[in-house]
Amino acid sequence: MVQGTTSDAGKSTLVTALCRYYQRQGVRVAPFKPQNMALNSAVTVDGGEIGRAQAVQAAACGLPAHSDMNPVLLKPTADMQAQVIIHGRVLENQSASQYHDYKKVAKEAVMASWRRLTAQYQTVIVEGAGSPAEINLRQGDIANMGFAESANCPVILIADIDRGGVFAHIVGTLALLSATEQQRVIGFVINRFRGDPALLQPGLDWLEARTGKPVLAVLPYLRDLYLEAEDSLAARPVAPSAQRIFHVVAPHLPSFSNHTDFDPLLLHPGLKVSFAVSPEQTDAADLIILPGSKSVHRDLDYLRQRGWEPYIRRHLRYGGKLLGICGGFQMLGRAIHDPFGVEGAAGGSMAGLGLLDMETSLQAEKILKHSVGRFCRLDSEVAGYEIHMGVSSGPALARPLLMLDGGNDGAVSADDQVAGGYLHGLFDLPTACDALLNWAGYQPRQAVDLRDMREAGINQLADMLDSHFNFPQLYAGLEAFNARKEAYGEHLPGTDDSAARP
Repeated sequence: MVQGTTSDAGKSTLVTALCRYYQRQGVRVAPFKPQNMALNSAVTVDGGEIGRAQAVQAAACGLPAHSDMNPVLLKPTADMQAQVIIHGRVLENQSASQYHDYKKVAKEAVMASWRRLTAQYQTVIVEGAGSPAEINLRQGDIANMGFAESANCPVILIADIDRGGVFAHIVGTLALLSATEQQRVIGFVINRFRGDPALLQPGLDWLEARTGKPVLAVLPYLRDLYLEAEDSLAARPVAPSAQRIFHVVAPHLPSFSNHTDFDPLLLHPGLKVSFAVSPEQTDAADLIILPGSKSVHRDLDYLRQRGWEPYIRRHLRYGGKLLGICGGFQMLGRAIHDPFGVEGAAGGSMAGLGLLDMETSLQAEKILKHSVGRFCRLDSEVAGYEIHMGVSSGPALARPLLMLDGGNDGAVSADDQVAGGYLHGLFDLPTACDALLNWAGYQPRQAVDLRDMREAGINQLADMLDSHFNFPQLYAGLEAFNARKEAYGEHLPGTDDSAARP
């Protein structure tokens, strides 16, 4: 199991690298994350949804993504509430305190998935969440050491030296673990190092002497790495280009979801992509994209409060194009109804932007599926996935945007200025990206191949491990851990003993 001293320490990246490394060795390997919190998810082969990072890790293993790889997914709907997804299926919306009480049940789902994966694969690489040293979250933990103790697996601790304070992060994290949890840590990885390794060596020597545990790797800072990310838009890749001639603008909504839809645009050498909280933060747009949203009512209200509606209408008056994806597509219609209280107990209806003659009703059952097809009016194939709880209807759908294997999707306005649909990944295929940008007024064809870039990034990570990871030391640590397990039976002393934790 890979755990981190902080969020964004590099857990997902290291697990991805290890998955591809072992896949290259011919090992049947699979990824696993017990509990994840992310608005950027992926549709699985069994019709569920999991965190985006686990889907990338599955690709690194040469496997289709499966809901067992991330059995508990939390998708925030408000500051203190999240949609709880178990084994890929929506359970309900819960407050933080409700989910805290529910974790005993969630743990059963986690361990059931763990047993299925370990029965199928030779090696399972587990990713923790956040930090194991969050004292307020220790009780009933299923994401970090609570899971490691239940599954009785060893732990690698990774820390990000680029943030500063890496030795304090590692030593402080260890100090906040119980004695049995400390025994589980078999070594450290220091991530994102830039500079002369010789200057770091005295610190490594001190750390190993202080803790009695080895530094398994010092991994370099990779400047041009591309991998789909789960969360931060601020960390998204940007293509190197001195000339940006076409401006794509997207409102940065509070519940912005599936932001990897924008990765092909961010990597496009001819585009400038702006995520802005309000129109005052950006210049005039060539193309406006309303992105996916986990809370359409709240985000539409936010859109209006921030002054986006007049900005959008002025953009259309001057001949600009507007595209809505999933929740953004729903906002384009006349109204959005929530008869079942999907986005909150109050439910109710809200007027949409009225740019497409349709209405959307949010349903209790989530639609999850992969789709392929063609644009109705553009000469290109398209492939992506649907992940939404709304069903749209109305005359606008008589002019669909897409012809998919499961039926038509989306709508295009009669004046051809406004379009939208439920399919995520619209820009992923280079030909589809070129076709959509051409529709929006951008002529050159320079789209990147996102899948090739992802494969290159995964291989770059595995190559890095070949050069920088001390695998003999790792295997020695695993042997010592397994010897302790054998000496004490299936569990180390104190395993699952929450009273032993600080």
